[in-house]
Amino acid sequence: MGSTTAGILFLGSLVLAVAAAYRPLGDYMFRAYTGTKHSRVERALYRLIGVQPDGEQTWGVYARSVLAFSAIGVLFLYGFQRLQNHLLLSLGMDPVKPDQAWNTAVSFVTNTNWQSYSGESTMGHLVQMAGLAVQNFVSAAVGMAVAIALVRGFARKRTDRLGNFWVDLTRGSLRILLPIAFVAAIVLIAGGVVQNFEGGTTVSTLSGVHQTITGGPVAGQEAIKELGTNGGGFYNANSAHPFENPTSWTNWLEIFLILLIPFALPRTFGRMVGQNRQGYAIAAVMGVIAMGSVVLTMVFQGMHHGTVPTAVGAAAEGTESRFGVLNSAVFAASTTLTSTGAVNSFHDSYTGLGGMMTMFNMMLGEVAPGGAGSGLYGMLVLAVITVFVAGLMVGRTPEYLGKKIGAREIKLAAAYFLITPMLVLAGTAVAMATGSGREGMLNSGPHGLSEVLYAFTSASNNNGSAFAGLTVNTAFYDTALGLCMALGRFMPIIFVLALAGTLARQGHAPESEGTLPTHRPQFVGMVAGVAVILVALTFLPALALGPLAEGLH
Repeated sequence: MGSTTAGILFLGSLVLAVAAAYRPLGDYMFRAYTGTKHSRVERALYRLIGVQPDGEQTWGVYARSVLAFSAIGVLFLYGFQRLQNHLLLSLGMDPVKPDQAWNTAVSFVTNTNWQSYSGESTMGHLVQMAGLAVQNFVSAAVGMAVAIALVRGFARKRTDRLGNFWVDLTRGSLRILLPIAFVAAIVLIAGGVVQNFEGGTTVSTLSGVHQTITGGPVAGQEAIKELGTNGGGFYNANSAHPFENPTSWTNWLEIFLILLIPFALPRTFGRMVGQNRQGYAIAAVMGVIAMGSVVLTMVFQGMHHGTVPTAVGAAAEGTESRFGVLNSAVFAASTTLTSTGAVNSFHDSYTGLGGMMTMFNMMLGEVAPGGAGSGLYGMLVLAVITVFVAGLMVGRTPEYLGKKIGAREIKLAAAYFLITPMLVLAGTAVAMATGSGREGMLNSGPHGLSEVLYAFTSASNNNGSAFAGLTVNTAFYDTALGLCMALGRFMPIIFVLALAGTLARQGHAPESEGTLPTHRPQFVGMVAGVAVILVALTFLPALALGPLAEGLH
């Protein structure tokens, strides 16, 4: 009973804190993205890269800027890993092998942060700090920039301009992510998170053997990995490692950082379209889905079938004892509802239904609240689909925020939601049908399928968490999952920006008696229902063969 009460208080305090930050942070981001003045540092950066900050871009130019910037990031990070033995602070680490370097470079540039390696034994401090951590900032800023471009598509009329990607990227990085991450890193250091440049400390264990524990610039990377919904850990154990997450209150803080920006961005959306109630409606959809998922995950992990789970009162295997089952369940739900992928417990050890919930969260498209930026643009595309469905029901032309949703708009929205299921299901099918895919499976039966399905779901949705019973440090999985990460990130972005361009060129359609109100509880329920139904229709057969079969056994 005591642990249940503590878990409820833990969750309740998180909800209150995120709600309290909604308005001030959302308003701050609105000012950051809509202001007309550039700071001296920003102007210097624009001159350095040859950008005219007051010149706006069409959706095609904006998209090409996103792709070009990301491609350069992949090449730079790949080279950084391959040459790390020649760099400062390498700690004597060998170069990362080619297929793993490719996988990791794509992973961090796409905000996935999938890791097929142990950070403390694979990469030196400079690669972790100047390679991976930098991508934690800019990949999150890219997602936020794309979301703002889509919002401009709704807010503007009769124009083909969506803003300037380089300005949005710079402001997101310098004005939003950097100051919050700086403060968060200091708080984490105060909580016991490591921040140094030591190569390692040798200690004697209780069994009398010697072990070298690597130090490093951990707190700085920890702060932005959560704030930017990245998830890549400095250590293999990720946020279950005491150097990354020492106490219960740092665990609370890390979950808060994960949820902070995705839940505040709907306020920014409401301010930019001139209707705060629209922001509240989108935030409400996110909140309804998120709360349902968190509660179900807590319930499934609190179930205790079998002798040992019954004795301890919950399914505690794979759970860090410092945090407990329920708080770990909140972390797991939060990290898979967003595109974070950080873990403070072993998802592979979850109950069948508990593991299914983490998978289901990603299959939703990570829209509740989703990643930094990607959650908002995913939810807005989902809202477009919902008003289209509602329009079919009443026989009227669907509208959303004064924009007509016609054939072109719904095709782009549908393509956005189809690309990820195609990658997940096709990737899983190929892995299960080939020897290279099956040889990495440590388990057979439903759980073995769940591990493979989870891997492709995580990669294609740019999450990065894993059912760790699957060995993915192979040429097959490094290549296949890397392709899923790249396509799962950039194909949806192209569709989103094309949709934004189409919407911006429209005028503003006045509301009529047939216009569906999109700020009321009815619309909130419809959007949440459409999200769940889309997932059920798409993934239910695969879930039935994997986690459902295991959970109901």
